[in-house]
Amino acid sequence: MSQTASILLSLSIALLAGLVLSRLAKLVQLPAVTAYLVAGVLIGPFVLGALDLPGIGITTEQLEGFGIISDLALGFIAFSMGNEFRIPQLKKIGKQATVIGIFQALFTTVIVDILLIGLHFLMPDKLTLPAAIVLGSVATATAPAATLMVVRQYKAKGPLTDILLPVVALDDAVGLVVFAVSFGVAKSLSTGAVDPLSVILEPLLEVVLSLLLGFLVGLLFTFCERYFHSRSKRMAVSVCFVMMTVAISCLKFQIGSIHIGFSSLLACMMLGTVFCNICDVSEELMDRADRWVTPILILFFVISGAELELSVFADFAVVIIGIVYIIARSCGKYFGANISAKLTHCNPNIIKYLGITLLPQAGVALGMAIKAIELGPDGAIVRNITLFAVLVYEIVGPFLTKIALTKAGDIKTEGKTSAREEHLAKKAAKTATQQANHQ
Repeated sequence: MSQTASILLSLSIALLAGLVLSRLAKLVQLPAVTAYLVAGVLIGPFVLGALDLPGIGITTEQLEGFGIISDLALGFIAFSMGNEFRIPQLKKIGKQATVIGIFQALFTTVIVDILLIGLHFLMPDKLTLPAAIVLGSVATATAPAATLMVVRQYKAKGPLTDILLPVVALDDAVGLVVFAVSFGVAKSLSTGAVDPLSVILEPLLEVVLSLLLGFLVGLLFTFCERYFHSRSKRMAVSVCFVMMTVAISCLKFQIGSIHIGFSSLLACMMLGTVFCNICDVSEELMDRADRWVTPILILFFVISGAELELSVFADFAVVIIGIVYIIARSCGKYFGANISAKLTHCNPNIIKYLGITLLPQAGVALGMAIKAIELGPDGAIVRNITLFAVLVYEIVGPFLTKIALTKAGDIKTEGKTSAREEHLAKKAAKTATQQANHQ
């Protein structure tokens, strides 16, 4: 079988597996994103993929070629989240979201650092001090993809949803800065030498340059959109500029000892923010882009599930440290959100349930873990613990998010109909009307 045929077959199987599992998940009232991740685990390298039979599963070698899908999906997810930063909405919740976003991220880092550093003294040969410090910063990251998919699937709407998405978005900016500083401290502990300038400057440059890139491309996008009038071409323009932003974000430069790079999440988020605040028809275009990208998002989650390494369960020490990390991070997110929501006088449902919705963790955390590999053996510990936590959070997190949004009243369970049923009802009504006219 040719390489092209093999890739297309693997992708089609991934998409089909995700769709089939989502139907089964609906029967037990689990979010679709959980089903996609489980489907990925089942067809991935540790289960069906281990058989190495074409058309049966996905192997590790095949996964390496699917990175472009993950990058593109995260770009569209961030672009959609930019829609949550419309100026009228920010005037209502901007201060609350900013305070909560920053406070809960830093609070989580402190809690995780304290507990893991304490564990380091109990298990110094298993968990090093640099690894404990870096894991504290990795804990800040929340997965925007899983959260957004749950919100979309159940059409969540209300005070909790309104503040949740901006808070999740702010996590990435705060997390990048905290991780860069913690990584620099860990590197100095490991090697005994570090450039203070790069520790401070690199994260700030990444955040500022990413936002500037998204701002400029957003202006260009808004300008170009005016010259296309058909719905299909305007949607194509939207796809074009998101892809362009993701591509530019992959560029990296080095000036002396300073590494300059971009965050595609922040850049695409700013792209969406600029576009939705300037363009008069942004809501229509963003809605159409969301529909176009649905298959890519399903593939993204199935591939993410396939990438989860079940081998981390083989190391008992990783399991113990991972459990402590998960407990510490969960407490940090919940109580950090709870305390900051009280301080900003939020709705009681936000105070009670926001922390639970911040538990999912995936892409951004994995990106930090990959960067931590530069620490050598210490980085390997960070990677394994992060993989363990992501495996747990991505399976359980979306389900807890759904429960929290339901309890808060943002998800309405009554009166739900499928798109197919709605179409058949409209068709029947149209037929009845035509028959009445003929009579």
